[in-house]
Amino acid sequence: MLSVIVPASNEADYIADCLNAVFASDAVPGGAEVVVVANGCRDRTADVARGLSAQAAQAGWRLTVLDLPQGGKPGALNAGDAVATGDMRAYLDADVIVSAPLFAQLVQALSVDEVRYASGTAIIPRAKSWVTRLYARFWQRLPFAQATAPGYGLFAVNAAGRRRWGAFPTIISDDTFVRLQFSPAERVQVSATYLWPMIEGFSALARVRRRQDAGVREIAGQWPELLEREGKARLTPGRIVGLALSDPPGFAVYSAVSLAVRSGRSAGWTRGR
Repeated sequence: MLSVIVPASNEADYIADCLNAVFASDAVPGGAEVVVVANGCRDRTADVARGLSAQAAQAGWRLTVLDLPQGGKPGALNAGDAVATGDMRAYLDADVIVSAPLFAQLVQALSVDEVRYASGTAIIPRAKSWVTRLYARFWQRLPFAQATAPGYGLFAVNAAGRRRWGAFPTIISDDTFVRLQFSPAERVQVSATYLWPMIEGFSALARVRRRQDAGVREIAGQWPELLEREGKARLTPGRIVGLALSDPPGFAVYSAVSLAVRSGRSAGWTRGR
């Protein structure tokens, strides 16, 4: 069975759309459940999720909602893992919208004896702000975004893959930590898509980029051996020039955000959208 774990902190405006898309999924071989872990919420995230129990049952999904008083994504992921019953695990951000065939394709990709990590094909929907539109356009052409199964917003593992690590450590970048447990040859990207929104506005982009960079540095400091499994193409000076010439406005915005990141300090966790 597949267990989909959804950590959610103050996601009342997003969780219903996320879950309704999950429940509209094609039939998942072996069955499926979703575990929503509301953590440190000051809104109605847990209530909204519980209110979808009838839709879950009608779609053949088991729905469990946990409401933790303390915030923190790693703790929420561990709490979800503790009650999940599926041997395959998918970890889904609460603002992501999956396409109908995605989970069935992930289960097919994970149904092998070998260790396997899988994700779908991410689509960044059109942003409201021109800054984010230009940034997203350029960002999607960078080596990380072009790599196989980068896993932002959604990643899944089979039982053998889940044994690669124990509890989620208290770190910023849980998705990077998990992805680097696997070599590039053990990662699979399926063709089915999911929508992953990017945060709106210049200052918000800088704040999230600062957090992402801090997360990578944290992993490099604690588990430097993991970075050897990155496997993405190098961003050489020549490639940077090529990208800049092909999209000068996108390059200008991306560069400005990068400069803003270097001039500030990380405040730890912040919303990734």
